[in-house]
Amino acid sequence: MNINEIAELAGVSRATVSRYLNDGYVSAEKKEKIRKVIEETGYTPSTQAKMLRTKKTGLIGVIIPKINSDSISRIVAGIGDVLHGEDYQLLLATTNNDEKEELEYLHTFQNNNVDGVILCGTIFEKEHKKLLKEYQVPIVIVGQYYKGEACVYHDDCHAAKEVTRLLTNACEKIAYIGVTPKDKAVGTERRKGFLSALAEKGLEEAAREQVHFRMEDGYKAMGEILKEYPEVDGVFCATDHIAIGALQCLKEKNKHIRVVGMGDSTTAMLVEPALSSVHFYYKESGKEASRVLLDMIKNQVKMKKEIKMGYEIVERKSTGEW
Repeated sequence: MNINEIAELAGVSRATVSRYLNDGYVSAEKKEKIRKVIEETGYTPSTQAKMLRTKKTGLIGVIIPKINSDSISRIVAGIGDVLHGEDYQLLLATTNNDEKEELEYLHTFQNNNVDGVILCGTIFEKEHKKLLKEYQVPIVIVGQYYKGEACVYHDDCHAAKEVTRLLTNACEKIAYIGVTPKDKAVGTERRKGFLSALAEKGLEEAAREQVHFRMEDGYKAMGEILKEYPEVDGVFCATDHIAIGALQCLKEKNKHIRVVGMGDSTTAMLVEPALSSVHFYYKESGKEASRVLLDMIKNQVKMKKEIKMGYEIVERKSTGEW
């Protein structure tokens, strides 16, 4: 079955069928005839032929740092909700938090003519900045603020400041377990908010550990803090994963110290004690990034739209008496 046969069966011209398949103007009467023939015959337009006509592949590249992350999975779900509704397919690439792999995927997607890219970025080195400046494919960054590019990001600084107040209201010796400052959102902005909350109360940081994003790192860091600074009575953790590791260490050592995390992961409400945290609208941020990208693709313009998402403080048992 081809377009000429569809036209003959519907009693219309080949050009009319072509306009119908490419969302051009067709009268209601002819549109119904064509739709009926396609439904009865099961005709599926050639993807390659459509690509040649529209200059679009129908593919969106999505680059993520890791697959086993509650926040990333929610972002990807939001992306999928919007793009699948627009008949786009996602090409998902995971970098395992390797910046070099991130650059390789950016090159790969550009060279293979995807219609657009959504980058769940973490660390932007000089190579990233150079590539993004010259990038020929519409791109939106989600999860990080990046001046000069379209981005959807979270208010990490103010969220960290507000959740830290759950500790400063009851604690005086508060430790910090965070990640590399190269990660501007999780490493720099969250630490800035933490320190600002301490300054409000005239407090100083009691201890500091820099770790990766894993639970076992939070566990180990908490052990080191307890060994060197036994007077600590509160702990801020830059992510829920780190905080859950820290809580496990505290439980094993029978230490009842107040703890906060950030991200409001599914696990945060299931651990004991349930973790006080910050709820970010990750799924909605994925949706917003997709909408911005679609606007760029449809209008064929490079946008520099910046969207900052809100947050909610979720107070649970870990910042009370447990």
